[in-house]
Amino acid sequence: MFCTGMHLKLQDKEFMFPLNHTPTDFIIKGISDVPELQVLIFLVVLLTYLATLSGNVAILLLVCLNSHLQIPMYIFLANLSILDISCSTAALHKIFTMSLLKEISVSYLSCLAQLYIFSSLTSDQFWILVAMSYDRYVAVCKPLYYHMVMNGRHCALLASVCWVLGFLEVIPHVTTLSHFTCYKSNKIDHFFCDVLPIREIICSDTTSLDLFLVIIGLIHLSSTFTLTFIPYVFIISSILKIKSNTGRLKAFYTCSSHIVVVLIFYMTIIFQYIASKSTNSNASNKVFALLNTAIVPMLNPLIYSLKNKDVKSALKRMIKN
Repeated sequence: MFCTGMHLKLQDKEFMFPLNHTPTDFIIKGISDVPELQVLIFLVVLLTYLATLSGNVAILLLVCLNSHLQIPMYIFLANLSILDISCSTAALHKIFTMSLLKEISVSYLSCLAQLYIFSSLTSDQFWILVAMSYDRYVAVCKPLYYHMVMNGRHCALLASVCWVLGFLEVIPHVTTLSHFTCYKSNKIDHFFCDVLPIREIICSDTTSLDLFLVIIGLIHLSSTFTLTFIPYVFIISSILKIKSNTGRLKAFYTCSSHIVVVLIFYMTIIFQYIASKSTNSNASNKVFALLNTAIVPMLNPLIYSLKNKDVKSALKRMIKN
């Protein structure tokens, strides 16, 4: 609910928000307020999104159509591609509707729904990266048992658990945020509904929300980070025991793409939600959010295709056919 009445002129219509009234709509301000930059921003985001879409769809087609790639490593990669497409679409679609349809408002419930979907998909990415790390551990440290441990049933179960965990664990903080009904503005200084920009316009005390978000965030980050990198302690130990340089390089090569993707993903998330909050800068939050939702999903297929012989050979065969 709004603490003070306010007038807002939107699309040649003037709306008045009564005192202590729950907003029916939020106004998405977008990436920049400068009119001259709107076309450039739209074109850059559109081209990046199309690159993300084409790269990840190519990965999905390669895995689905090539029997040699229908193994756990690439099945998890296909799941990551689905998440990249979904997360990018969930976050960036408002930029397209704002530019093409001049629709800058979003309903209160739709905003919370977008927040829930985006947060869930982001959480799913953490867990899929954990599953991929475990897969690499079994491949390097337990190669003789790989096909028995990572069979189709176990792989499907592990992927399903990752998806379910992601959609369940964000329910508490979205529910907590929905309980706040006093807003000092209905303008969200962002290009989609995210937790930090929404928190900024709440007019009541957000100490409990801040504490809750910090605790939940630390638990999630520490648990997924630990579960992702502990297998690499054993992987590195096993690699160092290999006597031949060729064998060590080959073992490391099978994990290098995953390591690069994990590091990029964690760095952008940390800067988006921790560094931006500490500097209290909406501009930096938007920049890192754009990196996380547009650039990283575009880079993931490139990293895996450029550093993976199986993917490159399958891609060449698909192009020739």
